[in-house]
Amino acid sequence: MESNATNPLAGHDVAGKRVLVTGSSRGVGADTARYFAEAGASVVINYRNKAARAEKLVAEFAEYDGDSFAVGADLTDTDSVAAMLAEVKARLGGLDILVLNASGGMEQNMGADYALRLNRDAQVGMLNAARELMGAGGRVVFVTSHQAHFIRTTPTMDAYVPVAESKRAGEDALREMIPSLTEQGIEFVVVSGDMIEGTITATLLNRLEPGAIEARRETAGRLYNVAEFAAEVALAAVEPVPADHTRLVGNVSSFNAE
Repeated sequence: MESNATNPLAGHDVAGKRVLVTGSSRGVGADTARYFAEAGASVVINYRNKAARAEKLVAEFAEYDGDSFAVGADLTDTDSVAAMLAEVKARLGGLDILVLNASGGMEQNMGADYALRLNRDAQVGMLNAARELMGAGGRVVFVTSHQAHFIRTTPTMDAYVPVAESKRAGEDALREMIPSLTEQGIEFVVVSGDMIEGTITATLLNRLEPGAIEARRETAGRLYNVAEFAAEVALAAVEPVPADHTRLVGNVSSFNAE
């Protein structure tokens, strides 16, 4: 992200907020974490195996007012998640904002059910565990793609179908938790975006299906880059939650609503 980019959180009071962004050692997660840290929040950078990248962010965030730190955790491992949250509780005392950004499913040699375990089961497990550290006024943001959000009514690229279906399953499972979250005073919102320029997923898909990015760009008019989409994710954590708990980013005219 360019240092002269305007922080979308300017004008929003997030100083002192305690924020956990899953999968935030790079990409959209890293830029989302950066926006919060710059605005004075204490940010927990979660990573699975990119420790060096995560610690580099921690060093960068040291100049800001919050108490930011990195914690490695495999979200598909309940013990790993529990250890991460124990460290968060010990250091910050609780959480105000949880951004469920981590996802995957296109990795090799992770098992046929990995996409579903990560994009559905781990998301639910992460939220159930983290909500114990959250109180009234808390906010949960689930990050997804239009290709996943609209998968039941709009076909997507063959290579992305397992990921899209598993992420939609995860979104549905999380939405089922909205009534109990509301009782706890915690708000929930889904942020959905198109293919994001510069992400690993977009690069992989374009490699598997040459021309995929260009085709989506032409259809959508434009595609957001990492910093732009991260700005929308950050704003979703502080702006009023839409009635349908959904924040659609960019042009969705080529997707069929349910």
